[in-house]
Formats: sequence, structure tokens, C-alpha cells
Amino acid sequence: MTTHQFKVWRDRSGIPHVEATAFDQMYRGQGYVHACDRGMQLLLMRILGQGRACELLDDSDEMLAVDTFFRRMNWTGGTQQTIASLAPDHRRWLEAYCEGVNAGLQRKTPWEFRLLGYRPDPWSAHDTVMLIRMIGYLTLAQSQSEIERLLVEMVQAGVSREKLEELFPGNLQEMDYELLNRVSLGERIVPPDVLWSIAAPRMMASNNWVVAGRKSASGKPLIANDPHLETNRLPNVWCELALTCGERTIMGGSMPGIPGLPVGRSPDLAWGATYAFVDASDSWVERCRDGCYYRAQDDAWHAFRLRREIITRKKKPPVEILFYENDHGVLDGDPNQEGYYLATRWVPGESGEAMLKATFEIGQATSVTAGMAVAGPIESAWSTVLADRHGNIGFQMTGRVPRRREGLSGFVPLPGWHSENDWQGFLTPEEMPRALNPEEGFIVTANNNLNALGTADPINISMGAYRAERIRQLLQKGDDFTTDDMTAMHFDLYSLQAERFMSILKPLLPDAPQADILRGWDYNYDAASQGAYLFEQFYQALYREVFGRGGMGENVVDYLAAQTGVFVDFYANFDRILLAPESTWFNGESREDLYRRAMKRALAAPARQWGEARQIVMAHILLGGRLPGFTGFDRGPITVIGSRATIHQGQIYRSGGRMTTFMPSFRWVADMAGETLRSNLAGGPSDRRFSRWYTSDLANWQAGRYKTIAPEATQERHPFP
Repeated sequence: MTTHQFKVWRDRSGIPHVEATAFDQMYRGQGYVHACDRGMQLLLMRILGQGRACELLDDSDEMLAVDTFFRRMNWTGGTQQTIASLAPDHRRWLEAYCEGVNAGLQRKTPWEFRLLGYRPDPWSAHDTVMLIRMIGYLTLAQSQSEIERLLVEMVQAGVSREKLEELFPGNLQEMDYELLNRVSLGERIVPPDVLWSIAAPRMMASNNWVVAGRKSASGKPLIANDPHLETNRLPNVWCELALTCGERTIMGGSMPGIPGLPVGRSPDLAWGATYAFVDASDSWVERCRDGCYYRAQDDAWHAFRLRREIITRKKKPPVEILFYENDHGVLDGDPNQEGYYLATRWVPGESGEAMLKATFEIGQATSVTAGMAVAGPIESAWSTVLADRHGNIGFQMTGRVPRRREGLSGFVPLPGWHSENDWQGFLTPEEMPRALNPEEGFIVTANNNLNALGTADPINISMGAYRAERIRQLLQKGDDFTTDDMTAMHFDLYSLQAERFMSILKPLLPDAPQADILRGWDYNYDAASQGAYLFEQFYQALYREVFGRGGMGENVVDYLAAQTGVFVDFYANFDRILLAPESTWFNGESREDLYRRAMKRALAAPARQWGEARQIVMAHILLGGRLPGFTGFDRGPITVIGSRATIHQGQIYRSGGRMTTFMPSFRWVADMAGETLRSNLAGGPSDRRFSRWYTSDLANWQAGRYKTIAPEATQERHPFP
């Protein structure tokens, strides 16, 4: 497709290439591609972010709860200020991107929305800012808020301070156990009908790494990235693109609705990202009465700001919801009812300017240091590794992280009426964890704790270090690495977690066929492994023995494991206890006795292959499960390999009442000796079911084959769209 402003074509893999002679033309072309290839995805995300799903899609009570959540977050608020603060060039490019989106939507509105009677409003810069905020929370910060809320629930369930200190070491400074018991929680991680108990009778990831040229066969740096996002969905979160302005091409993964490439490469620089697990969200306990909150500094009561939201419903009366806000965020409760409530603030959701600036500037940066300077101010939390053609490698953690009073981690809700508990500014990019050309010749991040690389500690709780340790282990084994070595590492299924647990369990195994399978297991989570299946039965049983009987109740442990991401994200905190020789959670029993009892449970069932229990369907994000399988909107079943602790992560759980997964949704590698990028995607370029590009890369993704994206104009070309 050619206009007087830009040219768009597809390569042999269906990846859109936009060619232009000016940046505004290039971004207009990107917007056009997003609207044509991912218009349904783009519009659906906007509907959800605006909290209008009941009005436009489905007016069920479940969807009302979803709308209420998005209205509470208020990502549409203050977008005009963010847009106005952009540099003139960036504002012009953003408007050009929106013009391209609207040109694409005018060409053809996705038929799924026409069936629903939805005629979309024009796309605007406000919508892009909203999406930046929304994506930063849903894929990143939500898990942090979830675990902090769980702490309060555990306090109110009577879990002892001693056990909580052991589970969250170094994070419970100044925790007022009595005050947290008095807090009224409006939203619970564990619903009231899932009973907490103290004794039996009362019974919500990614890798990237970069290798220096002295450890590569080409003599130039190598970079690898595989964002672990929800994969049991079509289309993929990521939309691959190549953008050319003049003689310069950038290529990589984009997100519909947002200009630029969050991950990818240019001729000079490559950048890959994972979530950093920094704590940029805090809750405070507010003392409320008569619609006001108390402040000790003036011994006075102050009125909340009141925000009224009207949620329109398709076939039911509209619903008015009141949100009470102050400088600590949105209150979880009604301050007209006297009591103690939590107010929560997530600071990256208040802007988006730095993220937009970075999306425009990163592709023009020509060195690692320039790329670090561009990425550093980004509001949301990312661990970004970088490599340049000059031979440099680097790492920069991002996130607008609050500066708290000395001695506080931000994990525990503290009294909001004491001003010393307020935020005291924000950390600078220079204080955040970062590195440049380290002596060992590589940098690895895998959602693990990287505080040691900074002068401040933005992380108070993170994922386990198993994946990062395994990547380091492989990179330490040799030199002369190639992109083939990097792609092979993407599919590594060896679990250091299992190795450590099995070192304790092996001596306890009985002389029995099931035990022999475990005894001979190689700690790999391939589809045919029976050892992986039996180990996971043991691991789950151990959770029930230690945390179920030890204080939370087995039914609560089962709920957290099956219906939330708590154990998915923060298993390292629980593993610390499970691997310890002694623990208050053992309630006076020995670790070995608990292991034996869990082992007895696990070995009671027949062994199965790991893949038999790991089948998912990739569901269409709007029509998934609503149409017969032969229509082809959903694809599968697909076998999930890997585990929580393998480089190829493979996790399945339910959250918010729906099945979700953590898997490598998009894998890519690059060698800075050339200008190409190798990748595969769980899906394809288009969200159009009847397009040949709907799932054109899915077989490659499953088989571990990588296509090549190149800027050369001599490539085989296919018409767009």
C-alpha cells in the first residue's frame, strides 16, 4: 500500500514494513498498520481502559465489576496535561500516529464491532496516553499491589507476626498489627466465602540478557529477550514491525495504540525489556468519618475529593459510582462510614510523558549510554538491557519510584495521618540499578532482585532468581556464543528450583516405582517428563502441608494457587521457608517429616507425562469460547512446556475468573555484527481471523524456529494489508 506520505508492504513472514522520508510520515504509517492489522485489539483495549465494556460489549454484573476497576484506576484523568508537556516534535508525531490509526479504521472497522453495533470514536492522543498507563499496570504493577493487599488479609486472618516476618523478611518495618486488623477491606484477594483458618478445624514474567563481543563468535554483542506475558490469547500482545525513515530502519515488537517499539533494534543499538518488580505503589491506612480523613499535623479532618463515574449499561439502568480521593490515592471504602480504610496510589499511572518520549527517541539513539539516558526516566518499571555496534553492553532499570522515609520498604500500609509516612520525592535514574560493560562480559535480568546494582533499593519483593541463575550458569560455560546459542537458551527446560528441592527429597524417597521415576529425573520440564509431573504434585502438596496446616488453611492455599498469581509471582518467598532446615511455619515438626507427608500424597496418584496436564487453548480475545472450534477463532489445544523456574517459563493459573498463562509470548535475538533480528511470535501479525497472517508464526513459535526480519529492500514483498 502506497500513499504520498508512506509506503507499507509485508515481508515473506507477513511482518509489515513502513517506509517514509520523515518521522511524522513514518508514525502515521505505523498507526495505519496498527489499525488495519490489530484494529479489534486496539479498540477493545480502549473500551476496557475507559471502563465502557458494560455500555458497548456486555452488561453483565461481572463486566460491571471490570468497568468499576478501570474507573477506579482513572487512567483517562489528566491526559491533556501529559500531552501538553510533550516536546513539539513528539506531540506532532503522536498526532500523526493517531491520524494513521483513524485512516486505518475509516478504511474498515473490525466486523466484530459492527456486529455489536459499536461505531468507534476517532482515536486520539488521549487514548494512547491512557493505554501507556493501563499496560504499565496490568502487565506489571498489579502483582505488587496484590501481594501487599494479601499481607493485610493474612494479618486479619490471625497469621502470627513471627510467621509474617519469616515470609516477608526485612519488609515489615513499623507494621502496626492492631491497626491493620481494624482496616475494612472492600476488595479482597481471597473472597469471604473462602474461609481463612489458623488450625484445620477452622478452616496474579520475562528474561533478557546481553553478551559482550569478547564472548561472541562475531566479536560484537548479542542480545536476547523473551517477554513472558499472557499467551493463551489471540492476537498476541505484541505486533512486530519494521519502521524505516530515510536510510534508517528500526524493527522489533510494538504494542497497538502506542507509537514506536518498546523492544527491538536499530542499526546501532538494540534494547530488550523485562518487568523490574519495583515498588511504585503504596497504600496508607486512613482514619475516616463523615466523608473526611484525619491529619495529625493540624489535628483536623479534611474532605476527600469526590469523583463521580456513571457506568452506562446496554440493557440495564446506569450505575453511579463514587470514588473518594486524596493525596494518597483512591480510598477503598466509604468515608461516610466511620472506620479505617486503605488509600492506594500508583504514581506511574499519573503521567506517561517519559514513556512516550522514550518510544520516539530510543530508535535514534546510537550508543548504549545514550539509550540508558533515554530509558532511565520511563515511569513504569522495566529492566532494560542494551547493546550497541561499538561493542558496549548496558543495563538500566526504570520506574518512577517513591523516595520513602529511611528504614521503610513501602510494603506495609502505614498511618496516613502522620506526614512522615508520605513520599519524599522520587528516585533518580542514576540511583536505580544500572550497569555498563561489566567485567564478566554479560548482563542478565529475569524479574529477580537487582538492587545490588544501584545505590537505592527500589525492589522489596520480586520473583525468584532461579531463571537468572540458570542463564548465568549457561553464559559462564564458554565463549564464542552465536544467535543459535541464544535461541537454544530460550528453550532451556532445566529447573534449578527442582534440583534444590530434590537434594532434600531424594534421601527420603521410598523403594517404589513412582519414587524411582523421581529419583532418576533430570530436572527438565519437557512434555514427556513424568518426573516433572510427580515433582509438581509433591511441590503443591508441600504448600498445603506447610502453609495450609501451618496457618493459612489448605482451602486458602488451593485458592491462591489456582485462582491468583500470588504463588506464580512470589514463589521465592515461600520457597525460602520450604527449603529452610527449620521454620515457625513447620509448627514444631521437622522439615523431613513434612517432606515425607507431602511425598506420600504426591506418589499416591499414577504418574503422567508433564504435557498431558498442560494443555491450553489460545482464545480469541473477544469471541473466545463462544464459537465452535471449527470456525478457527480459537487455536489448540497447545502443550505448555517449562515451569515457573525454567528459562522457558510455563505457568498456567486462573485470575479474575479466567484462565491465563505466563509464557514467552515473543522471542527475539540479535547480533550487533549485522542489522537483522530473529524472532518468533505466539500468533501472527494480524487479528483478522480470515487473514493468512492470523496465526502464521504459531508453528514456528511451537517448534522453536526463528524467522529473520531484515531492512533490505531486496526482500520478497507482499501487498499490505
